[in-house]
Amino acid sequence: HAMNKVLKDIIVRSQSLMGKDAPYVPGWDCHGLPIEWKIEEQYRAKKLNKDDVPAAEFRAECRAYAEKWVDIQREQFKRLGVMGDWADPYLTMKYEAEAAIAGELLKFAESGQLYRGAKPVMWSPVEKTALAEAEVEYEDITSTQIDVAFEITESPIKELVGAYAVIWTTTPWTIPVNQALAYGPEVEYVVAEYVKPQLIPVTERGAERPLTNISARTKKLLVASEMLASIEARLGVALYLRPDAVRIKGSDLAGTVACHPMHHLGGFFAKPRPLLAGDFVTTDAGTGLVHMAPDHGEDDFLLCKANGIDPVFAVEGDGKYRADWGWLGGQGSVINPKFNAPDGPICTDLREVGALLAASADYKHSYPHSWRSKAKVIFRATPQWFIPMDRATPSPLKHGSEESATGASIAPMGNGATLRSIALDAIEHTRWVPEKSRNRIHAMVAGRPDWVISRQRAWGVPIALYVNRKTGHYLRDAAVNARIVDAFKAGGADAWFTGDHQAILGPAYDLADYEVVTDILDVWFDSGSTHAFVIEARYGEGVRANLYLEGSDQHRGWFQSSLLESSGTRGRAPYDAVLTHGFALDGQGRKMSKSLGNVVDPLKVIGESGADILRMWVASTDYFEDVRIGKEVLAGTSDAYRKLRNSFRYLLGALDGFTDAERVAVADMPELERYVLHLLARLDADLRQAAENYEFNRYIRALTDFANDDLSAFFFDIRKDSLYCDAPGDVKRRAYRTVLDTLFHALVRYAAPILAFTAEEVWQSRYPSDEGSIHFEEWPKIDAGWADEALGDKWTALRLLRSQVTEAIEPYRRDKIIRSSLEAEVTVPGAHDGIDLEELFIVSKVGAADAITVARTAREKCGRCWRHMPEVKTDGELCDRCAEVVNG
Repeated sequence: HAMNKVLKDIIVRSQSLMGKDAPYVPGWDCHGLPIEWKIEEQYRAKKLNKDDVPAAEFRAECRAYAEKWVDIQREQFKRLGVMGDWADPYLTMKYEAEAAIAGELLKFAESGQLYRGAKPVMWSPVEKTALAEAEVEYEDITSTQIDVAFEITESPIKELVGAYAVIWTTTPWTIPVNQALAYGPEVEYVVAEYVKPQLIPVTERGAERPLTNISARTKKLLVASEMLASIEARLGVALYLRPDAVRIKGSDLAGTVACHPMHHLGGFFAKPRPLLAGDFVTTDAGTGLVHMAPDHGEDDFLLCKANGIDPVFAVEGDGKYRADWGWLGGQGSVINPKFNAPDGPICTDLREVGALLAASADYKHSYPHSWRSKAKVIFRATPQWFIPMDRATPSPLKHGSEESATGASIAPMGNGATLRSIALDAIEHTRWVPEKSRNRIHAMVAGRPDWVISRQRAWGVPIALYVNRKTGHYLRDAAVNARIVDAFKAGGADAWFTGDHQAILGPAYDLADYEVVTDILDVWFDSGSTHAFVIEARYGEGVRANLYLEGSDQHRGWFQSSLLESSGTRGRAPYDAVLTHGFALDGQGRKMSKSLGNVVDPLKVIGESGADILRMWVASTDYFEDVRIGKEVLAGTSDAYRKLRNSFRYLLGALDGFTDAERVAVADMPELERYVLHLLARLDADLRQAAENYEFNRYIRALTDFANDDLSAFFFDIRKDSLYCDAPGDVKRRAYRTVLDTLFHALVRYAAPILAFTAEEVWQSRYPSDEGSIHFEEWPKIDAGWADEALGDKWTALRLLRSQVTEAIEPYRRDKIIRSSLEAEVTVPGAHDGIDLEELFIVSKVGAADAITVARTAREKCGRCWRHMPEVKTDGELCDRCAEVVNG
């Protein structure tokens, strides 16, 4: 959060500095599972059941919990120096926000872009709700893998009758709801036989028991020919192919039927299991045949639906089979490893009927988990509300009509645009920073399923629909919808749970005829609607955000939900540009976690080093990728910060007492001052371009390099003699201070977006005021005429020569022949008319020669400026310049 908020603030401040109105409205997504989860934890501690508490009471506790953390986090973000409308942030739980979110949903409803259907969705048995893709993270786990034999009972190919179609799965718990098998139409299949069984013993309850249960008699197995070797490895037996073994193409299996291994239980299990053609079947793993459970897989669902096979909804919300289910009803959660283990109830029963060919708990793979509970999720078919991705965008129907909850009777618009096509087009017309992120979100939107927007929870904005009990159609009436929005404005979304639904429906409808939908909206729909109740509500209808900025995970989260919501209601993206940043890792490049003890607490960093150190670290990273933070990294940042701060300290001291009367026109300045102004003009252009491209690592590097290399180590170093020893009215000293003043006003402004606190401290040190602030200033006005490439090239060469002279002097300093460069006399090649080389090199004397040479001067040192001058006859006397200044 700290990295994200600092980045946003740097951008807001830099855009404001460049003269743009750049308001930042901070906000919080207040609804959803994380807060519900915390309140439920409190309930469990009190031995209370959430289901026994009225919905309004539970929601009130969720609201209070959210309000507490909003206040805490608001103060933390302020401490980071984040500038925003903290007095009026957006909260998705504010009444006007909840009303706007409901209004956005009802726009989809009025245009017919909603349907209710039973599809497999990612489901958390622990949290008992559907999850969006953005609420899921993948972890590596080890699962049980099994090979199961389904006896073929019917087939146009008579040799297959009595053979066994073999499937492989890593979800044994889905076998009880198997309804079909799938084959690849282009895959080659063979019928193989055992040569001999090889039993692999495992210990179960202290007794020897075979892991495989292959009968001693020969069995014929139908499998893909490409998979024979891997199948033999899992089964632990050699498979034999007769010379006349059946070899067929997958498409020849049409009309073949098998039976469920537990068909003896009757009822559902006794129904035939047809073999169906599936284009998704491959020979990458398994047997080349796939078992189909339409309740628990998207491919399964679609293939079975196309063949008239419906889900049976055997697994309930807590992950257990229904108590009345004929096999394994209520026996355990399907995500419990013991339930799926080789010696668990599923494998045990399959083994006893001779259907389990192999089972081992050693398959390593990536599997989805709930990002909140960290528990495994499953695909589960449940009635949910969806926004379709590929339905032609409809024109709104007349008021008072109804829309089929199953998605029928849609009148498409003439252009045939779909939500997917509109969103993909919007992606192409949006600026993506970095550019490669465009491909990422394009691929996600192009391949995503319909958007499941319903959740079976309590804390959130309800799906405010009325469904006709007879027709199954949801009501589409603009007047009713307006009353819903008005009710939410007056009492928040709680009005849906406590309000008078008959009054909302009005006299034209009878509440008894309608089901009141109580599912909660996906919180990503909440956040995806922020453009409506934050941007448009404050700045006018049709106004879109200039920039959305979040971590790379939001390509499947906020960036995408906002894109889909706006595309569905406005036909365009809600933003002009999207910036993606990586995540903070520890100093070793590891993901931060409490278990590793490697979490870097930003508040601790602020307490020890100050907020500007953290802000400078953020700016200095290549934050388009994951970045590292740790003690060593922060130590480097602190060192860079200290040098920049010292430059400001020098400027403040050197400018003490400076007034406009002291100014010198640029045309009257020495070359060195004009060269520094040239460097400043070049820096100004570089920083402006970097800010506009959000390249703040380039920005801060250019700023610190200029301060350290061009100023402290060069300009300040050369001109310290003039500053301290020339007369106050000397033109060179006045020109120097004039340029220092210009540098001060430029550098403090350049630093302000990043070093928000330091820049203000520096500004107030010179211009103390309770009403003024550096953050009220705009980008410095740099005269384009200061850029002089010819002058720049000349002084680049002189600086190179200066570096060579310094390098040549160093051995004499090291050997203590000279203590200071002022004790050196040097020769350099070339003619340099008009340039005070003694001043440039900070030496006693410079002569011309073919090469650089160094010698200790024989001249005596001025007691005031320490320069070794020919007119000083006795060490400690004053040179002519110093004598004139001292004597007036």
